[in-house]
Amino acid sequence: MEQAADWYALLRSGEASAQDHAAWRLWLEGAAEHQQAWHYVERIGMRFAPLQASAERDAAVAAYRRVSAGGGRTRRQVVLGLFGAIGAGWLGWASWRHTPLPALAAGWGADHRAGIGETRQISLPDGTRVWLRALSAFNVDYGASLRRLELVEGEMLIDTAPDAARPFVVDTGAGRLQALGTRFTVRQEHDAVLVAVFDGAVRVAPSRGGATGVVSAGEQAYFGEDGLRPRVAANPGHEAWTRGVLVADGLTLGEVVGELRRYHLGHLGLAPEIAHLRVFGSFPIDDVPRALAMLASVMPIRVRQPLAFWISVDARA
Repeated sequence: MEQAADWYALLRSGEASAQDHAAWRLWLEGAAEHQQAWHYVERIGMRFAPLQASAERDAAVAAYRRVSAGGGRTRRQVVLGLFGAIGAGWLGWASWRHTPLPALAAGWGADHRAGIGETRQISLPDGTRVWLRALSAFNVDYGASLRRLELVEGEMLIDTAPDAARPFVVDTGAGRLQALGTRFTVRQEHDAVLVAVFDGAVRVAPSRGGATGVVSAGEQAYFGEDGLRPRVAANPGHEAWTRGVLVADGLTLGEVVGELRRYHLGHLGLAPEIAHLRVFGSFPIDDVPRALAMLASVMPIRVRQPLAFWISVDARA
C-alpha cells in the first residue's frame, strides 16, 4: 500500500521520467496485490486530492455541506457515491476504515451532523446547547412532554436548559440517558456508550434492563445493553475537544490515531505493531500533521506523508 502511495505521488508530481513510468508499469504488473493497492490509492485520490488545494478545498467542503443539508435523497446519493468510489473486497474495506468515510456515511440522514474536521455548536429551541464532534450526528425530537435527542454516531457535549415539565433524554444504541440539570458528554463506541458528567447528574437506563444508576458530576462510566459499568473519575479530556485539543492520558497510539482520523481528509494508516504504545500529552486536532510530528518527536515512530491526503505512521527503523 505504501509503495502504491509513493508511485502515485511521483507520477502526479510532474517530475516522473520515462524510466519512472516504465518502472511503475513493471511494479504494477508484478502482482495482483499491487494492482489492488494502486486502484485503492487512485480512488482515495479522486475523493480527497481536490480537497487539499487551499482554494478548492474551501469550495468543495462548502459544496458538500450544502448537499448534506439538503433533502434525504440528495444526501443518500452523496453517501452512495462515497461507498462506490472505494469499492468492495477485503483490501477496500481494510483500507477504507483508515479514512473518515465510514463515520461520515453513518450520519448521512441525521438532523444535525458535523463533517470531517468540523466541531459544531448548536442551540436547540429550549436553550440547550450541543457541541458536536467531527464525524458525529444526532436527531432531535421535541414534544409537549419530552425533549429527546438520539445520538446516531460519534460524540457530543450537552449543556441542558431547565424545563421541569419536559424531561431531557438522550437515546443511544445501548440505552437511554436522562439529564438531571446537567453538562455532560456522551460518546458512542463499538459495543458501549461512555457518559462523562461535569455538572449535575445523569440517570442511565440500559436498553435490555440491566443494572441502572446515576452518574454524578465528576464521574464517568461506560454502559452497554447489559447494564451500567463501574464509575470512575471523569477525564477532563472528554470535553477538551470542544477547544480543539486532544488529551491523551495513557491512550494507546491506536486510539490517538483513531481520533485524529476524524480531522484528516484522506487516509491515515497505522502499523499494527505500534498500535499498543501508550501516549501522554495534549495535541492539536485542527492540525493533524503537527500532532503527528509531536508524537514522532517523543515516540519510536516515523510519519510519512507522500501525498497531502495520505499519511502513514510506522515504527522507526
